[in-house]
Amino acid sequence: MLKEAIILAGGFGTRLRDVVADVPKPMAPVCEKPFLDYLFNYVKYYGVEKVVLSVGYLSEKIITKYGNTFEGLQISYSIEKEPMGTGGGIRLAIEKCIGKDVLVLNGDSFFDINLNSFYDSHCKSQSNCSLSLRKVENASRYGTVELGKGKEIAGFKEKDGQEKPGIINAGVYILNRDLYLQKTPPTKNFSIEKDFFEKKLSELKIFGFEQEGYFIDIGIPEDYKRAQHDFKEFNY
Repeated sequence: MLKEAIILAGGFGTRLRDVVADVPKPMAPVCEKPFLDYLFNYVKYYGVEKVVLSVGYLSEKIITKYGNTFEGLQISYSIEKEPMGTGGGIRLAIEKCIGKDVLVLNGDSFFDINLNSFYDSHCKSQSNCSLSLRKVENASRYGTVELGKGKEIAGFKEKDGQEKPGIINAGVYILNRDLYLQKTPPTKNFSIEKDFFEKKLSELKIFGFEQEGYFIDIGIPEDYKRAQHDFKEFNY
C-alpha cells in the first residue's frame, strides 16, 4: 500500500482564468468545495497518510486553507520560487518523501481507479515508473500512448488535433523515489512527460496500465462545468 502522495498544485490555470480567477486551479470550487478536497478524500480512502503539495502560483491561498492536516491526512508543501515544470516540481517534492515508491497526481484532474490494484501491478511488473492510462473516444486534445508487449510503454505520440479514439496518459503515476532523484536534474524546469518518460523509455522499465474509471480534467471550462454535476455523486 502506498503511504505517500505528491499532488501537483502549482499551475497557473490560464484556461480557467475567466471562470475562476482568484484561486489556484486545484482550489477551484466544485459543488461548493475546493477540488483538492476530493483528491485528499480519494487518496485517504486508499491508505495514503501523507501528501506533499507541489505549489507555486497563489500558494499562500492553499497553505492558509489547509495548513498541515486535512481530516487526519498529513500535508506538507514543496514551494516553487519559480516555475519548475511538472518534472521539476515533482523532483522538489519527492525529496520530502521517504518511502521507496511515491504516488503522483495532477491537482486539476481526477481518475477514479483502485490505487491498491495499480500499485500491485506496479510491483508485480517490477516497473521503475508506472502510468495510469485510459482509452478515450476523442483523444484530440491529448497526446497518446503506445503499449508494447507486457504493458511496457513503447512510445508516445504528440497530440494531432484529430478526433479519434486513443489511449492517453491519465496523470496518475507511481515513481521509484531514489531512481527519480538519480535520473533527473536538480533545480531545473523540465517536463516529466517529455524530458523523463519519453527520453528514458529505452533506459528504464516504464509501464502503462490501462484502466476504465471515471476521468475528468477540470482545466478547461466545459469540463469544469461538467464537474459541478458529476461530483454531486462523489464516492469518497
